[in-house]
Amino acid sequence: MWMLLFMALPLLAIAYLSWHVWVLLPWPKVWRLLVIALGAGSFLLMFLNFGRRFDTLPLPVAQACYDVSTSSLFVMLYLVILFLVLDLGRLVHLVPRQWLCQNGWSAAAIFVLIFGIFLYGNLHYKNKVRVTLDLTTAKPLPRDYKVVMMSDLHIGYHNTRRELARWVDLVNAEQPDFILIAGDIIDGSMRPLIEEHMAEEFRRLKAPVYASLGNHEYYAGSPEARQFYRDAGINLLIDEAAVIDSAIVIIGRDDRTNPRRKPLAHLVAQANDAPSGAVGGAYTIVLDHQPYNLDRAEKAGVDFQLSGHTHRGQVWPISWITDALYECSWGEHQRGATRYYVSSGIGLWGGKFRIGTQSEYVVATLRKN
Repeated sequence: MWMLLFMALPLLAIAYLSWHVWVLLPWPKVWRLLVIALGAGSFLLMFLNFGRRFDTLPLPVAQACYDVSTSSLFVMLYLVILFLVLDLGRLVHLVPRQWLCQNGWSAAAIFVLIFGIFLYGNLHYKNKVRVTLDLTTAKPLPRDYKVVMMSDLHIGYHNTRRELARWVDLVNAEQPDFILIAGDIIDGSMRPLIEEHMAEEFRRLKAPVYASLGNHEYYAGSPEARQFYRDAGINLLIDEAAVIDSAIVIIGRDDRTNPRRKPLAHLVAQANDAPSGAVGGAYTIVLDHQPYNLDRAEKAGVDFQLSGHTHRGQVWPISWITDALYECSWGEHQRGATRYYVSSGIGLWGGKFRIGTQSEYVVATLRKN
């Protein structure tokens, strides 16, 4: 039932917008039909992306198709919101009917408004916000540690090697002791990662990288994703732990896409019992891509959890939905002695727009009280 509704909503939106465009534009029928066909076709291209049809196209063509199709989803959302507001204005007699009927000035104003919003959204996406985080603990640490944390890179057709290189430069400039990535490094298709040799960019990172899987690694194909991580020199933790200086335990959880992943309490207990230097007094960090069931980290005695996945909705008003769905959809959070950070991601899925949210990376200092 919910799946049918989810599939029907975009079709209803296309029909609603098509009617408004038909009534609004003061052009001959053939031109109005062409505008409607281009808009609907741009959106329907997205189904070819879901079916991996873009992988058969030349890489520049596939990249353009990906950008056009996924961007159209957000443009369609904002046009629906705008026309709903205008229709409501007509119902209460605040918007004259002639504004929405055969009116070139109204059409031009709507175009300029939507273009301006998404130009801002694109520029805002390109600005990567540096978030600072101070983590203190009473547990014994041999020294202070500087950690760069990220999530949701979504490298692929839209976030290309050139974009990834810029992010690597930002991270290297921080001179961290180690780097944490909470899943969704890969967007979907492995094809652009392989053809652009993106693993070479990760190998430029000057500190050890520890990462967990996200749901998009499963969409890409888990075996292929794992091989890419190996080629990139990333320490992929799938329901397992790594130990740093016998003082810090990093536990990477398998994504909840896998219903058979191990319970967090089991992973924490297993790490504490390991002979590799991880003991009960170590500072415990968990990488768990999707920020569900935050109480489990608290009950397991975890010191800090890094998550992502939400993008905080990516654009307003979807951010309102993610804020309602998750205990913490973005930013710092605390339950008992356990601290959390849910990142909105340095990258994102689909069209490169941030409206009411931010693209970010976190620079944390871990030190003893």
